[in-house]
Amino acid sequence: MNFLSKIFTWWNGATIGTMLWSSRNGEHVGTDAQGNKYFRSKRKSGDGRERRWVIYDGSNDASRVPSEWHGWLHGAGEDVPESYLPPPRVWETDYSPNATGTATAYRPAGALERGGNRARAVGDYEAWSPDA
Repeated sequence: MNFLSKIFTWWNGATIGTMLWSSRNGEHVGTDAQGNKYFRSKRKSGDGRERRWVIYDGSNDASRVPSEWHGWLHGAGEDVPESYLPPPRVWETDYSPNATGTATAYRPAGALERGGNRARAVGDYEAWSPDA
C-alpha cells in the first residue's frame, strides 16, 4: 500500500514522480533535523535565478520547515543554512511544528475540548446594562 500511496497521493510526502524529477533535475543541498530534504535546480532560469524546493519527510505541512531553511528557500542567502548559522544558544528550544488541529494542540481552560468550564469572572468585571 505504501508504494501505491506514493504513486497517487501528494499530501503524505512526495510522489514517485516528484522524487524522480528532483533526483534528475535537482541537486540535494541538505537535510534538516526533521528529515526534510532540500534541493536546488541544476540549471538557472532565464532571469538567472535558481529554483529551490523541499521534499517533506512525512506530511506536506509548510510549518515543518525550520526558519533558517525557510529563509534559504525564499532566497535570503546563497549558502545552505549550516554554513552561516551561529552555534545554538543555551536558551533556544528545539524546533516543533505547528500543532493546530492535532491532539497536542494548546487548549485553554475554557475550551470545549477540556469540558467547557472556566473560572467565573469576579471582582473587576461588571456587566453592562442599557438601563444604567
